[in-house]
Amino acid sequence: MTMPITVPNAAALYRDWQRLRAEQPGLRARDAAARLGVSEAELTASRLGVDAVRLRTDWAELLPAFGELDYIMALTRNEHCVHERKGHYREVSVSANGAMGLVVSADIDLRLFISQWASVFAVAESTERGVQRSIQVFDRQGVAVHKVYLTARSEEAAWAPLVERFRTAEQSAELDLQPLAERPAPRADAEVNVAALRADWAELKDTHHFFAMLKRHDLARTQALRLAGREWAEPLASAELPRLLEEAGARAVPIMVFVGNRHCIQIHSGTVSNLRWMGDWFNVLDPEFNLHLRMPGVVELWRVRKPSSDGVITSYEAFDADGELVVQLFGARKPGVPELVEWRELAEATSALEV
Repeated sequence: MTMPITVPNAAALYRDWQRLRAEQPGLRARDAAARLGVSEAELTASRLGVDAVRLRTDWAELLPAFGELDYIMALTRNEHCVHERKGHYREVSVSANGAMGLVVSADIDLRLFISQWASVFAVAESTERGVQRSIQVFDRQGVAVHKVYLTARSEEAAWAPLVERFRTAEQSAELDLQPLAERPAPRADAEVNVAALRADWAELKDTHHFFAMLKRHDLARTQALRLAGREWAEPLASAELPRLLEEAGARAVPIMVFVGNRHCIQIHSGTVSNLRWMGDWFNVLDPEFNLHLRMPGVVELWRVRKPSSDGVITSYEAFDADGELVVQLFGARKPGVPELVEWRELAEATSALEV
């Protein structure tokens, strides 16, 4: 049985944070929390009574209420990639058991794994550009899962009523944080029935069945890619990831960009155009979609082919040093529609690494 992590005194933590902000004004909350040796949720909770309000974790009511804010920016990130998409929070559903959720509007497209969501705060932070209002969700480790920011086009008048409606009766900074369970050691390749894996892979009818296949064979994702054979998965140089985005942008090929963490996946569908390097970061800086990809974090890149009832679906899948998925790229498509020829030509143009 794991023991909860002790939360430091909120007032003292807030003072320490303000001193750090005075020294480094541009430091983001996530990085400040790391410097102070706490989670981002703890840092956010220390703001209660200043510029933050704790909200009820009634996800089935709260998530659809985001639609009242009109045009917002949704942000989901992992350690090496940030995905920001502007639009409307519509077509929201939460499963009867509260474990899963979907947002499937034309612009905000999310897959939500809610069972480990633990806390949520409304934040109204004073900045040089005015008050920045956001709602921030954290998991049981205090890591940010998903954030929603108001924009200049949001319905600002809906903010205060929404916050008041979901405000917790007790504005407590206490968080029942839990250590992250250790990942089981991967199976040795020699223990894997590679022939059975390849046979199952060849019989896939839907890309959504891929995760279930990994579970059946008790495989980590990168291990499955390594063992699948070059018909289905090929390693690529990591530099091919920004190159593919640049080519897709230059040719106006619509793509799907998936970025997620353990509890939320956010998807952009459409073209990309304004692409820029800033130091180690490769960025998409379009009006409605921003992507910030820290390329040193990408240590493996794979071209992956999955059969489906609509034909083969090709993706680029990038992983970090821990085997965690950083970002996935697909050609834009809907179920029942074959993969774009233009996307497949781009994705297949790169020579695989020799290993």
